[in-house]
This record gives sequence, structure tokens and C-alpha cells, in this order.
Amino acid sequence: MTAAAAALPQLPKAPTGIDGLDEITAGGLPRGRPTLVCGSAGCGKTLMGVEFLVRGIVQYGEPGVLMAFEETADELTANVTSLGFDLRALQAEGMLKIDHVHVDRSEIEETGEYDLEGLFIRLGYAIDSIGAKRVVLDTIEALFSGFPNQGVLRSEIRRLFRWLKDKGVTTIITAERGEGSLTRQGLEEYVSDCVILLDNRVIDQITTRRLRIVKYRGSTHGTNEYPYLISEDGISVLPVTSLRLAHEVSDEIVSTGIAGLDEMFGRRGFFRGSSVLITGTAGTAKTTLAAGFAHAVCQQGQRCLYFAFEESPQQLVRNMRSVGIDLQPHLGQNLLRIEASRPTLNGLEKHLVTLHKLIGEFRPDAVVIDPISNLITVGNIAEVRSMLTRLIDYLKVHGITAVFTSLISGRNVQQEMTEEGVSSLVDTWLSVRDLEGVGERNRGISILKSRGMAHSNQVREFVVTEHGIQLLDVVIGPAGIVTGASRLSQQLQEQAQALAVQQEAERKDRELARKRRVLEATIGNLRTEFESVEEELRQINHEEQQRLLALSQGREQIARQFPAEQAGPAPEAPQNP
Repeated sequence: MTAAAAALPQLPKAPTGIDGLDEITAGGLPRGRPTLVCGSAGCGKTLMGVEFLVRGIVQYGEPGVLMAFEETADELTANVTSLGFDLRALQAEGMLKIDHVHVDRSEIEETGEYDLEGLFIRLGYAIDSIGAKRVVLDTIEALFSGFPNQGVLRSEIRRLFRWLKDKGVTTIITAERGEGSLTRQGLEEYVSDCVILLDNRVIDQITTRRLRIVKYRGSTHGTNEYPYLISEDGISVLPVTSLRLAHEVSDEIVSTGIAGLDEMFGRRGFFRGSSVLITGTAGTAKTTLAAGFAHAVCQQGQRCLYFAFEESPQQLVRNMRSVGIDLQPHLGQNLLRIEASRPTLNGLEKHLVTLHKLIGEFRPDAVVIDPISNLITVGNIAEVRSMLTRLIDYLKVHGITAVFTSLISGRNVQQEMTEEGVSSLVDTWLSVRDLEGVGERNRGISILKSRGMAHSNQVREFVVTEHGIQLLDVVIGPAGIVTGASRLSQQLQEQAQALAVQQEAERKDRELARKRRVLEATIGNLRTEFESVEEELRQINHEEQQRLLALSQGREQIARQFPAEQAGPAPEAPQNP
């Protein structure tokens, strides 16, 4: 069943070339069928139609016809020049034809025989003259709003849509928003194969544009409201749910820029392409940590794009130089680019499109946004989270390492919560906090999470010096980790204890040396006494030997004076009978 369904022919589509729109329409508008683009004034209906034609010509080689009922060809050409669209050049190349049809309602007398036959002839000629594949009619109200006879209107609207289908051209028809319906006549949305609703709303003095695919016959499509932006490059639609989590990942490690902080990670840094969140209260050196990371990236010969929402580039460079982080050389080498503006300068969508544009131009290896918490001023939490979700996914798809800083407020804040609600989206979360002691304020840093690698669970005290950020060794006191003056007091106590231990060891060494000397003296006395006794015994033995020798010599002398022969003959032995 699935294989059979996959083998069925799919609805042919004409890609619009508009950023994001082809993604949420699953390929573009229905080819050879009419699409209705409706919305209130100022939402960009005409611009979408013009861009559809221009992109079709430039990117897909499909000629187009623009039939306008409200603006002349010169007015349209001038209006879209600021967006980089040169309609005169396209007309000169024979790829675009603009036809302005003037409809004066005061000169029209309603009759039962009113029809669009003349329009069909005029439009048909324009299409055939250049072999057009795409057509834009702007706007349909100019043809029908002056006729209260609903029967005539409905009949002619149906005939117009049928005629366009029979011509086989992909058409965009723009229409104004009606009261309680998508269009003024309330019929166009029913006879169109695809209906796109544009909305221009103002919330808290911030203008936001939204796009929704109301219907799309024969095709799946995104059903949510999608923010879109009109910029100098045309229309950009920013889909939220269409991005799939299918990006590639890297095992390469990127340094945090701080040696001590690298040691807290099992792999000694972040994974390339991961997203990092640094949260903390005011004055906890979040910007310094982010700038240190950017500095380390640039030192490796890679590019970093830095978005600052609180400081100008010159102020950021000056402030970081005071703590041993010199960003100026990286700016001169085009390794670092700092974009600074207040969040209230634009809406969230504008910021996101600006990010996309600058990333496409600069091609950075890392991006820093400092801080994302300021975006709350131009949108509610849900909108900011949606915007950051799209941004994080976009950076992951392109393998760009991202570092975000965020301000959290309050003395008893939950460290596991952030106002933007993006802590669950990031791969690594660093928390910097105040470690207040007796009459002093210190800073501490900890790793709340780091996906894919082991990490330290300690809260490390750090100091900001003229040589950058330095993490201090952990000092454990009776009640746990101690910092600041308590750290110094603990160190002095430990030094005193170490000195006492050393002095006790030295005392024991001296006692041992004294005992050794006493023992050696005793051994010397015993040795002397032994030697004396030994000498006495040796002398006695010598004297005894001398006495025995003298005695032996005396006997020999006596024997020599009285020889044996002078003593007389020996008696004879008796004989046996």
C-alpha cells in the first residue's frame, strides 16, 4: 500500500525562490494553478507577487506577466528597485511583461452582461507574446469591488480562475482582507487551489508579520503561522517546525578560552557545532567569558561573529583589553566581526534574518550573542523561545559553535530556570554566580550540564585579572568549599597547621638526633670499655705466652747442660731361661 502510494504521481509544483516559503509549501506553489495571496494593507502582497515573478525568471528561466490594476509599470518598477529587482532589465530581455489596466469604477455601468472577456484577450496576448509560465494579478478587488451584483461577481470570478487553469500558467492573485472572510468577496478562497494569508500586526508597539497556508489542494504543507520579513533582499519566511533534527555532528573539541575551565570538561572544551548557554546575575563576568571564547577562536585562525546588544564595538574592545583580552588584532585580520545594536531597533524576525544574512556573508566558525535576555524587550517569552529555537537549529545545521549569555535576576533565583526557556535546547549550560562571604562578593562557575561528555560537579571560584579569567584551586573548609577572605583564612590556618606539623617533625628529628648522639656515646663508651678489657686480656695472654716460652727455654737450657750419656749405662733387661 505504501509502495503503491509512493509510485503515484505527485502534484507538480513551481518553486517560488522565496526563502522559507518553498520549505513550508513542500516545494512551491501548484504549477499551472491559481494561488490566492490575501491580507490587509502593508503586508506585502504585491511584493510577494513581484518576487515570485523575478525569482522565476532569474533562478528558473520562466518568463512572467504582471498585470496591475492599481499601480503603473513605472511605479511598480520604482517601488521594487530598493529590493534589488530591476524590472526594466527583465522587460528588455523579453522575460517579463508588465501591463497596467486602468479600471475607473465611476465609468462602469452595471449590466447583466458585464464580463471579463476583454481582460482575457489582453492577458492572453501578454502571456503568448513572451511564452509566460507565471502570472500575477494585482489586485482582484479593482475588478470586482464596484459591482454589488453577487451573482455576476461569482460567475466571473469562477470563469477567471478556470481560464487561468486552462492556460496552464502558475498564477498568484492578490486580494484584500475582508470583514469576517479572507477576501472582500468571500469567494476567491474557495475557488483557489492554494490560499496564503498574510497578516501585519502590531503588538506592544512592535510590528510583526505572519504568514499562514490556509489551504493547499493536493499537497501537504506547514499549518502553523510563520513570521516573515521584508528586507532589502526581498521576503524571507522563517519556518519554525519545518526544520528537522537531522544535522551532522562533530567530535572535534573547541577550547573555552580559559585553561582552568577546559579542565572542568572531560574532553577539555566544547564539541564543535554545539550550543553553549552562560547564565548569571549582573556583574558575574558573562561577557568576559564570551569574549574569552571569541578570542580563543580567533587565535586558532577561525572566524567569530559577535552580536552585542549592550555595548558598542569600541566599548567592548576597550573593556576586554583591560582584562588581557585584546580583540582589536582579530578585527584587523577580519577574523572577528562585532555587530552591535539595541534589541528594540528591530523585531525578533528582523534580528533573526539579520543573523542569517551576516552568517551567510561572514561564514563564521563560531557565533556569540550577548545577551539573549535583552530580546525579551521585543517579544514575549514564547516568541523569543521560538526565535532562539530556529536560530539554534540553523547554527547546528551549519556546524557553527554558538555561545549565548543570559541575565537572570533575583537573589534567590532558580539556577535551573532561564527567562527565555532555552536551557533545555542547548548542549552545554554554564552557571556563573555570586559567592557572598563575610563582607565580600566573589564569583563562582559551575557546569550544570554538558551533553556527550563527563564534567566536573564542583563550583569553582574564579577571579578576573589583568591577564584574563583565572580559576582558583578548590579549598575545602569544615562547612564545605570556602572562597574569598574565608579562603585566605582557611589557607592561613592550613599554613599554620602545616607549620606546626613541620615544627613538631623538626622537634622529633632533634630528639631523635639527641638520642642518636646519646646512643652513639653509650656505644662509644662500651666500645672503649670493651677495647680496654680486650687489651687487658690480650696483655695477659701475651704475658702467659711469654712465661711459657721462658719456661720452655729454661728446660731446653737444662737439658743442654746435663746430657743423657753422663747419667750412666742403662740397666740391662733380664733374659729368659
